[in-house]
Amino acid sequence: MALINFLKPKNQLEEGGRTAAPVQRDEGEPEKNCPNCHKDIPLSRLWANNLVCPCGHHFRMKARQRIKMIADKDSFHELYASIKSGNPLDFPGYTDKVETVRTASGEEEAVICGTAKIGRQSCCLFAMEPYFMMGSMGSAVGEKITALFEYATEHRLPVIGFTVSGGARMQEGLLSLMQMAKTSAAVKRHSDAGLLYLAVLTDPTTGGVTASFAMEADIILAEPGATVGFAGARVIEQTTRKALPKEFQKSEFVLEHGFIDSIVARSYQKKLLAELLKLHNGG
Repeated sequence: MALINFLKPKNQLEEGGRTAAPVQRDEGEPEKNCPNCHKDIPLSRLWANNLVCPCGHHFRMKARQRIKMIADKDSFHELYASIKSGNPLDFPGYTDKVETVRTASGEEEAVICGTAKIGRQSCCLFAMEPYFMMGSMGSAVGEKITALFEYATEHRLPVIGFTVSGGARMQEGLLSLMQMAKTSAAVKRHSDAGLLYLAVLTDPTTGGVTASFAMEADIILAEPGATVGFAGARVIEQTTRKALPKEFQKSEFVLEHGFIDSIVARSYQKKLLAELLKLHNGG
């Protein structure tokens, strides 16, 4: 963590603490209300700032927008785009739900994988899609991530992963839970080959994804205010019959308790990832 904080200026690490400038807006421009500062922010300003409010709140970001933000221009080449979920258990309504989500999100599955360059450093890159069943991990997601780590091991490339997930996709039953072991084994083989894996946890990263590849990286970063945990806070309170601390499972709380290495504002992520990749490559 000391290395990461050395690379990252404190005022950028604590972006959420900045004083926001007055919001300028055009008459009739669409706006989005921020759940943190409760102000209406023009959508054009949010998009220009990678969906970060002037107060520092990080809105959820679609996977392809995140890849465009992180990867060098025209450097991303998608892999395994044809892999997508079926309905192995004939779960009622699941096929129709997946087709509806595909239409709404514009994606075939809840993760996008490929190769890219970040700051001219080659890597494998995956980004989970929050608008595809909240990035839930079914058989296809597990297969794509496993295949990406195997590709990275074969070609001796580091892996950068952006996680967002509500956990395992229970419509696929035990097959979804098996993806935890499957992806973890691929991460282990990649690690045993002496290769680097960096994970960036975004809001929310929970359930079986947290219990597997999200928390198995060599360096684990998180966005400000992201929910990071396994079981939901309400379930934990009901089970333990104890009140949970304020901001429980937020990335700041998780950092304080030693489960992640640093919190990185979106505006600084590409620069930091490029520097870490360069260091790993001996630059």
